[in-house]
This record gives sequence, C-alpha cells and structure tokens, in this order.
Amino acid sequence: MNKIAAKAGSGATQAGRPARLSLADWMPKIVMAPTAVAAIVCIYGYMIWTAVLSFTNSRMLPTYKFVGFDQYERLFMNDRWMVALSNLGVFGGLFILICLFLGVMLAIFLDQKIRAEGAIRTIYLYPMAISFIVTGTAWKWLLNPTNGIEKMMIEFGFEDFRFNWLSDPDMVVYCLVIAAVWQASGFVMALFLAGLRGVDGEMIKAAQLDGASTFTTYRRIILPSLKPVFFSALVILSHIAIKSFDLVAALTNGGPGYSSDLPANFMYAHAFTRSQIGLGAASAMVMLGCVLAILIPYLYSELRGERHE
Repeated sequence: MNKIAAKAGSGATQAGRPARLSLADWMPKIVMAPTAVAAIVCIYGYMIWTAVLSFTNSRMLPTYKFVGFDQYERLFMNDRWMVALSNLGVFGGLFILICLFLGVMLAIFLDQKIRAEGAIRTIYLYPMAISFIVTGTAWKWLLNPTNGIEKMMIEFGFEDFRFNWLSDPDMVVYCLVIAAVWQASGFVMALFLAGLRGVDGEMIKAAQLDGASTFTTYRRIILPSLKPVFFSALVILSHIAIKSFDLVAALTNGGPGYSSDLPANFMYAHAFTRSQIGLGAASAMVMLGCVLAILIPYLYSELRGERHE
C-alpha cells in the first residue's frame, strides 16, 4: 500500500510540473529556424526596404533623403510606365480568360474517360515543366517573320500570307499572350481535371436520371461546384501575369521600342540599368499592391470558409 501511495504521489508531482522538451522535440524547430529567418529577412525585410526606397530620391545607390510621393508622381507621368500598365491589362486579361477557357475545355475532354488519357494529359502538361525563358525563345523562332510560321506558309504556296506581329508595335503584346497561354493552359487543365474527379458522382447520376443532357449537367451542376478551383486558378494566373518578366525578356525584350514592356520589365530597367532605384522601387510597390489586391480577397474567402466548417 505504501509503495502504491508513493507512486501515486510521484505521478501527481510529475503531472504538476511542466514537461521538459527533449532534443527530439526541439529538432524540428531547430531545423526550420534558419529557413524561417531567411524568409523573414530576404522576403519581408526586402519588401519593407523597397517600400522605404520608393519614398526616397535614390538613383545609382540607395539614399535616405525622403521626398514623399514624388517617385509615384513621376511614375504615373512616365509614358513607358503607362504603356506597361496598358500592356498588362491586355496581356493579363486575355491570358487569364483564354487559359481558363482552354483549361476547362481540356479538362472536360479528358474527363470523358478517353483512351490514352495519361499520354494526352502529359502532352498538355509538358509546357508547364519548362521555363518562360525557353518558351519565349521557342516562340521567338516560330513568330519570326524571316524563318518562322510566315516563311513556312509562303513556302507552302501562300505568297500573300503575313504574320509579322513580332515586329508590329500594335500587335506584339498578343505574341506574349500566345506564348503564355501555350505554357499555362495545361496547368489550368490539371487543376480543373482534379476538381472534376472530386465531384460527387451521385449528383451526376441523379441529374442523368432526371433526363439532363451532358451539357446541362456540366453547366448547371458540375462547373458551379468548382468555384473554389476557378478562384484558385484566377489567383495563380493573375500572379503569373503581374510578375511576368522572363517571357518578355526572351521573346521581345520589350520591343519594338518599349511597346511590349510589362511592369516587371519597367521595374528592372529603371532600377538596375538606368540608375533610378527610387522610381524602380515605386513601380515594384505598385506591382505588390496589384498582387495583394488579388491575394487578400482569396485568403479572406479561404479563412471564412474554414470558420464555417
């Protein structure tokens, strides 16, 4: 009895004390600490530093003479920046809409349990595995009037065929759209295909028993249930459009002139090659604002959905 009482007292004493964490408990925190510190410093720290520089008159090197919103006023009075914003509206709008449309159509096509689905899915997804630099270089060859599609069509006998968008200031931005859609539409297809495979089959069977056609079933039941996938795809594509730099650098280099510039190319040119760090930082903060304007509603909807679960 005394031994049992002693053990009970010892257990009560241990229960009253906070448990000591062993090395095994601390190891995950120790391993993740350098990554967390690097992320905080190299991402959020540099974001804050860029915001500070956007309010200074920094040129070749950073200075800390604050000039208020002068850099932002200069930015929106700069013709090249306004061209870049206009191009972003055209490029981003068409890129997102066409990718969503093609992605949904390809996903529905593959959802019909066709033969060689795995091979076709791999072909559609392959462009996403390569970088925008490679994509831009390949499409630069294809769209080049002297040795690309135009030359091939002329050799086939279509002497009057012309496809010189790459050298046309009014049409060059659509070359960016073509290349970007080719690369990203397969990724959107994969998102929607995963969503389609997760739809409750009982709802589809019930609709078919009610006499609904395949088109009506997709339009009224299946696609409306994929709103989270639509929203996720929209956020991802918007982020790709806003930060697009390497595709422009490889395909058009901003030309002819600066007619195909996007905000990321403007920021790089002014911050690193034109010794206007303050102006480049201001353009970077405008780009960050565009990303946050898309990201915050997405995060809000996700957190709101978790609270209601």
